[in-house]
Amino acid sequence: MPSHFLAAAGTTSTSRTLTIVLFLIFVAITLAITIWASRQTRTATDFYAGGRQFSGWQNGMAIGGDYMSAASFLGIAGLIALYGYDGFLYSIGFLVAWLVALLLVAEFLRNSGRYTMADVLAFRMRQRPVRTAASVSTIVVSIFYLIAQMVGAGALVSLLLGISGDQKFLGLTAGAAKVWTIILVGALMIVYVVVGGMKGTTYVQITKAFMLMIGAFVMTVLVLAHYKFNLSSLLGDAATQSGKGAAFLEPGLRYGKEVAGDATQTFYNKMDLLSLGIALVLGTAGLPHILTRFYTVPTARVARKSVLWAIGIIGVFYLMTLALGFGAAALVGSKAITAQDKAGNTAAPQLAQELGHRFLGGDTGGSIFLAVIAAVAFATILAVVAGLTLASSSSVAHDFYANVIRRGKAAERDEVKVARFSALVIGAVAIALSIFAQNLNVAFLVALAFAVAASANLPAIIYSLFWRRFNTSGALWSIYGGLIVSVVLVFFSPVVSGTETAMFPHHDWQWFPLSNPGIISIPIGFLCGWIGAKLSKEDDTEKYAELEVRSLTGFGAH
Repeated sequence: MPSHFLAAAGTTSTSRTLTIVLFLIFVAITLAITIWASRQTRTATDFYAGGRQFSGWQNGMAIGGDYMSAASFLGIAGLIALYGYDGFLYSIGFLVAWLVALLLVAEFLRNSGRYTMADVLAFRMRQRPVRTAASVSTIVVSIFYLIAQMVGAGALVSLLLGISGDQKFLGLTAGAAKVWTIILVGALMIVYVVVGGMKGTTYVQITKAFMLMIGAFVMTVLVLAHYKFNLSSLLGDAATQSGKGAAFLEPGLRYGKEVAGDATQTFYNKMDLLSLGIALVLGTAGLPHILTRFYTVPTARVARKSVLWAIGIIGVFYLMTLALGFGAAALVGSKAITAQDKAGNTAAPQLAQELGHRFLGGDTGGSIFLAVIAAVAFATILAVVAGLTLASSSSVAHDFYANVIRRGKAAERDEVKVARFSALVIGAVAIALSIFAQNLNVAFLVALAFAVAASANLPAIIYSLFWRRFNTSGALWSIYGGLIVSVVLVFFSPVVSGTETAMFPHHDWQWFPLSNPGIISIPIGFLCGWIGAKLSKEDDTEKYAELEVRSLTGFGAH
């Protein structure tokens, strides 16, 4: 690919202007939606659950908008473009995970809870300690996920504004522009949550899901049209342009590598692959911002329908990531992608620029299509971070403030005020941490959030819904045990230190050899829950029977 096609080397002023204008138009539209929604938000139910008025189709689109994050659009496309077959593992894992959510969580959670995950856990246990633990876990998982979205925004902006290396735009270097973009996205997400609550966030997510599906579909059709809808030609060209030949289309390029003469490292590589797969498949059912979506519908039946809609939408999108990733490898090339962003997070926008140049009239067409897809990418990031911030701030307000500090006696108005203030604090923390994680692929970062969610939240949810003997002690052991183990293993892994792409590349305190802790931390989370429950004599059979009836029939559900 000629260097003048690469935005970092030669983005025109037209592209910059279009990008900024389209971005501002989208922000204006979403802010208008948020302000409109704020006028419909009068009660805590409106703020937390959108008044439980969304249909299965609407909630399914919102779930898709919440789930198809920067990791899906930017991260997976980049991983496929750089690592071929191995990158597509993320698409498979993210999609299969919804079967777990559908069969084990969606309907039961909608029937058993009210606003947050902790409503289910605390139903038959001691309120204060369980809600405190659930609130802590929700915040940690949400911040992990928020970091991924912020990093995606930061990686995108230098491509959009055409700055890298020593180049500047409005006096900003690429690094400074990334930081300010992270701050801008963080500020916008806080506004969405504070002003619009769940209603505003949901409508923004629906709008974003529609835009993302249209954008991905157009890019997919153009890529396939370039190769006359011959997948073999596309894959062959991608393998050739990757510089890795046939290995690009085979497993083992990034995960599960066999290292000649080093059996130990080979074993670690294969365990890392298994760990990633487990985290991806089990993580969705423990993600706080996904779980809260099940409370926005009027009945459990509609919750189930919304998951089916989400599976269809998400499934189609992840099939299209194949064309996006391999198309970027074939038409842009791995060298051009890594020159712009080492982690590959800009592969999809770079592909859009190349497709625009080929099909829409040269450099101007490339600039226009890049600007459109960039606006879609920003829409993706803004919608997801709003959902994450809402989930974590809702947990702080509803679980910790209202039920722990105020012992269930907080006024709804005060509870919503605390939620809005919490959104501000959580957003600030996520912004600060994101600045240090800019070298990491966003899909990889999301996989870490999945591992933490599956380690801390999923065991407590599953045990609470299906194990009669489960109790307060078991819930605390599973949440804190899984949370602490997963976070500690991540902190001492190659993700944080000891490698060139780590958060702190110039320091080395790693001792855990795997990049994803799921294979260790998830079983430990389940084991801790079992041990904690067995060590306690607490056993409320009647309360479990009530929960079982409610979860299965919906009787007494809010």
